[in-house]
Amino acid sequence: MAMSFQAKQAMVAEVSDVATRAHSAVLAEYRGLTAGQMDDLRTHAREGGAYLKVIKNNLAKLALKGTEYECMSDAFVGPVILGFSLEDPGSAARVVSDFRKNHDALKVTAISFNGQLLPGEQLDRLAKLPTRDEALSQLMRAMTAPVEKLARVTREPVAQLSRTVAAVRDEKQAA
Repeated sequence: MAMSFQAKQAMVAEVSDVATRAHSAVLAEYRGLTAGQMDDLRTHAREGGAYLKVIKNNLAKLALKGTEYECMSDAFVGPVILGFSLEDPGSAARVVSDFRKNHDALKVTAISFNGQLLPGEQLDRLAKLPTRDEALSQLMRAMTAPVEKLARVTREPVAQLSRTVAAVRDEKQAA
C-alpha cells in the first residue's frame, strides 16, 4: 500500500527528530527475517533503549540530511532497518548484536558514531561500550578509591598501636 505524501513527510520528520537526539546509529539489512522475528527485534529495541525504523532508503536519506548521520547515505541499499541509540551510545548496537546471535539473516552494513561512518564489523566494539549507569559507577569507583586508601593508611597506625597495647595487656594479665 502506497504512503501518502503527508505520511512520508511525517515519517521523515520523526526519523530526523530522533537522529538529532541519538548518540549513534546502526544500519542493518533484514532480508530473510520473518515478520515475527522483526517484531521480536522491535520488542528488544524498546526494552533496550533503542529506536528502530524500517524506512524507504530515499526517505531515510532525506531524514538524515543535515544530521551527523548523513555520512550513512551511501550505505542505504536494499531492505534495511535503521536503529538509533537513545539512552547511551551502545544501546542500539547491543540490541542488534544480541539479536544477531540467534538470527544470522540480520546483517549490519554500517554504523555511525560521532559523525564517523564505521563498517558493520565494528558493531561489537560499539556494543561493548558501558551504559550510562555502568560508566557512572566506574567513575565513582575511580573517584572514591584514593579517599578510601587514604583512610586505610591513616587508620592503620592507630589500629596497630591499639593491637600492641592489647597484646601487652594480655601478656601482663597472663603473668
